[in-house]
Amino acid sequence: MKPFTKKVVLENGREFYGYGFGADREAIHEIVFNTAMVGYQEIISDSAYADQIVVMSYPLIGNYGLADEDYESKTPMIGGMIVRDYNDIPSNFRSTRTLHEVLEEQGIPAISGIDTRMLTRIIRDEGSQKAIITAADMPKAEAMRKLQAYALPHDTVAGISCKKRWFSRTPNHRFDVVAIDCGMKYSIIRCLNQRGCNVTVVPFNATLEEIMAFRPDGIFVSGGPGDPRDVKEVIARVGELRGRLPIFGIGLGHQIISLAYGARVDKLKSGHRGCNHPVRNLINGRINITAQSHGYAVEESSLEGTGLTLTHVDVLDNTVEGVESVADRVFSVQFHPENTAGQQESAELFDKFIKMMEE
Repeated sequence: MKPFTKKVVLENGREFYGYGFGADREAIHEIVFNTAMVGYQEIISDSAYADQIVVMSYPLIGNYGLADEDYESKTPMIGGMIVRDYNDIPSNFRSTRTLHEVLEEQGIPAISGIDTRMLTRIIRDEGSQKAIITAADMPKAEAMRKLQAYALPHDTVAGISCKKRWFSRTPNHRFDVVAIDCGMKYSIIRCLNQRGCNVTVVPFNATLEEIMAFRPDGIFVSGGPGDPRDVKEVIARVGELRGRLPIFGIGLGHQIISLAYGARVDKLKSGHRGCNHPVRNLINGRINITAQSHGYAVEESSLEGTGLTLTHVDVLDNTVEGVESVADRVFSVQFHPENTAGQQESAELFDKFIKMMEE
């Protein structure tokens, strides 16, 4: 058996030894798990995982490589990755590079050979916590000292949002949508383009005047990482824009819209991350299997008196998954209807946004 080269040390003191791939460097971040069986490329490039080490509960990762067309952002956003078995010889005619090559180039450390089933259970039972990926010979006491000294960031959106506005146009467009970038995914832009929308992506701190200068037909608030209460600029923008234009939010955007209406948001114990979360639509009674990537949730009890109506709930834990203000033409969902690596059962929500702009 070849000697271990890396290890993961959790904030609770547990150690897991394995073999490093990706960048040969140390990293400290919050550790979370994802239950998806496919879509690791979309996960590493999803800004919702910025500053997070992701444990992939599905055992085999890397087997279909990475394709240039499948990124959700220009560069991978993930803080680190932990897998059971890593395959560095992908079998896929679309593959252009291996996961190791991309992570190495982007300075993102990863580790394989870990008992990810046990690690996932620890996070599920004890909650997300800080973790360090480091050399196998790092003394445990030193690793724990580094973990205790590390403070989780509260400005992640500011670091990943675009710095200047940019455009995504489509032929014979019908509507102009301004998307507030808290961590925009390319698949969302494609969904809007396919429905005849020109999309203007603006930074998270764009002013009301800058947004309205594009004469939009609707506003989209993107998903993204971190605590929504830290993104005060976007909360203020939604408060100024509500009732003036149709507004659609997804993920972090859903939480921001709820905060703008006066609801409260709390951190979940271990979060929802994966492509297998059942959500009940309270309007038509349907249950959809959804993709999710969030660590915070809106308090249902805090919706009373805000003007928001509950539209979707998680079947497993009854957390809020969607809200709407019919009067203001504002709605949002916690899950990802645009999901390209999993279920797309809720894609009609984009059609709902289009209908609002038509009206």
